[in-house]
Amino acid sequence: MALPLAVTLGEPAGIGGDIVLKAWLEHRNELPPFYLIGDPDHLASLARHLRWQVPVCPINAPARAPAVFTTALPVFPIGRIIHARPGSPDPADAPAILGAIQIGVRDVRSGRAAALVTNPIHKESLYRAGFHHPGHTEYLAELAEADEAPIMMLVCPGLRVVPVTIHVALRQAIESLSTAGIVHAGRVTDSALRQDFGLTAPVLAVAGLNPHAGEAGSLGREEIEIVEPAIAELRATGIDARGPLSPDTMFHAEARGGYDAALCMYHDQALIPLKAIDFLGGVNVTLGLPFVRTSPDHGTAFAIAGRGIARPDSLIAALRLAAEMAARRTAGS
Repeated sequence: MALPLAVTLGEPAGIGGDIVLKAWLEHRNELPPFYLIGDPDHLASLARHLRWQVPVCPINAPARAPAVFTTALPVFPIGRIIHARPGSPDPADAPAILGAIQIGVRDVRSGRAAALVTNPIHKESLYRAGFHHPGHTEYLAELAEADEAPIMMLVCPGLRVVPVTIHVALRQAIESLSTAGIVHAGRVTDSALRQDFGLTAPVLAVAGLNPHAGEAGSLGREEIEIVEPAIAELRATGIDARGPLSPDTMFHAEARGGYDAALCMYHDQALIPLKAIDFLGGVNVTLGLPFVRTSPDHGTAFAIAGRGIARPDSLIAALRLAAEMAARRTAGS
């Protein structure tokens, strides 16, 4: 891969710095080259605190990262001092956190980075500083000037899941579920499976909302009135969508072998099976953006930040998947 991956700072009071340092320290020879967008002094200080021999090398352009990567962790300076201590977020860091995301989007959109990998943010701290987006995904969509709402996919070996409704209360998820929302998620997912995952004839498994997929309406009519029309519309456009399937029988190993991605009706319906299968290595992927974006599938983990015990498995998986997806996009362009 000619271009490096851009990795954002994330919440500096969380484990983002820990896992970036550990990933480079223990796995740099196995990883695609990347650079962190952050504060070099903050990373160097954290490495000294953890007593890890990680040289930090400021770079003035992403193109410098591959040459530096084998001997030092490349860091593109954001020009701001980090105030937070491990486990103690500071709203004063909001401009640095958001600035790192803005720089990362700029670099991938301008062709200076192959893909964007984002470290976890802490939305509550950002809200106190005036951030008004529901989360990372919506902010990225605005920066990317996306025409349509992007879709969140979670990936681990053997399973890809897409929640149609995401970070809302369960009652609100049920109330907001719509045929149009399912169709949009299915269409974006089918396109991404072809473009970014190299599948020529993807199969989508569509979960029901209710137990046993509603049992012909006796346990709820959402399958009949919302889900089935969406499946019919997807199939009419040539997308191989199957269901609605009973959610309690579609995630065992044999069932997973029959489809390429599962469309789920609400957050936990998607996230519980994926995290049960691979709690440490899941990856969050944003579909529908004009660039590749992945992220570790975990939060800031303030309780263990700065202690050196956070595992980098999910970040490593996010880096590898981002490189694979970017390579497919390049090959297909």
